[in-house]
Amino acid sequence: MKSMYVTDPGMVRSHNEDSVTIVKNKNDERLLIVADGMGGHKAGEVASSIACNHLSKRFENLDSIGSKLDCANWLNENIKFINEEIIKYAKDNPETKGMGTTLVLAILTKNFLMFGNIGDSSGFVYKNGKLTKVTEDHTLINALIKTGALTDEEAHNFPKKNVLMRALGAQEKIEIDKFSVETDVDGIFLCSDGLTNMLNLNQIENVLKDKSLLMEEKLGKLIKKCNSRGGTDNISIAFLLKEGDEQL
Repeated sequence: MKSMYVTDPGMVRSHNEDSVTIVKNKNDERLLIVADGMGGHKAGEVASSIACNHLSKRFENLDSIGSKLDCANWLNENIKFINEEIIKYAKDNPETKGMGTTLVLAILTKNFLMFGNIGDSSGFVYKNGKLTKVTEDHTLINALIKTGALTDEEAHNFPKKNVLMRALGAQEKIEIDKFSVETDVDGIFLCSDGLTNMLNLNQIENVLKDKSLLMEEKLGKLIKKCNSRGGTDNISIAFLLKEGDEQL
C-alpha cells in the first residue's frame, strides 16, 4: 500500500486550521484522519490538532484495534475525550470561545474498513477510477434535504451551505457516525470541504486516475486546481492506495 497526505492554506485564509495525518499501529493497521478546525485567534488550528494528535498517538501505540465492535468502542471513548478536551481548552482560554473541528477518519485492518465522521469533511472509497462517498455531512442543508424541506434546486441556491449541525467542541455530548464498508476497494480518500467546495467528484477522479502522475503529483495537482479557482478555504487530503494485486 502507498499513502500520502497534504494540506494547504489556500489563497484566502491567513493560516491553516486543518490537521491531517496517516499512521499505522503495531499490527500494520492504518488510521487516516482529516480535521477541519474553526474559530478565531487560531483556535480552529488548536481544536483540529487536539483531535488529530490524540487519535494518532493512541492508535500508534495499539497492538491491534481488534474487532469491529472493539474499533467502534475505541472511537466512542476517544471522541468523548477529545470533545471534553476541546471544551476545556475553550473555557480555560476565553479568546478561543466558539472553537471546534470537523473530523473524518478511516481505520483499515486485514478484516474490515471503518469510516467515522463528525461535520462536513468527507470520506470516500476509490474503486475502478470512481469515488463513492461513504460519510454523510452534518450540515443544515443536508438535514433539510433529507427531511424533504428543500428541493435539489432550492439546495443549489441555499445561502447557508456551510452551517454545521455537529462538530467536536460545539456541544457537551457528541456522537461520531460510523460506517463499515467492504474492503474490496482500490483505495481510501479523505478530504476537507476546501477541496469539495472547489472541485466536483468528476474533476477529482480525473486527476486520481491519471496514470502519468505519481501520487504526490496527483495530490499537488488537486491543490493547485483548488487554488486556481480561488482557494477560498484550507485544503487537506489523505489518500491510501493499494498497489498491483495487493488487497486492502
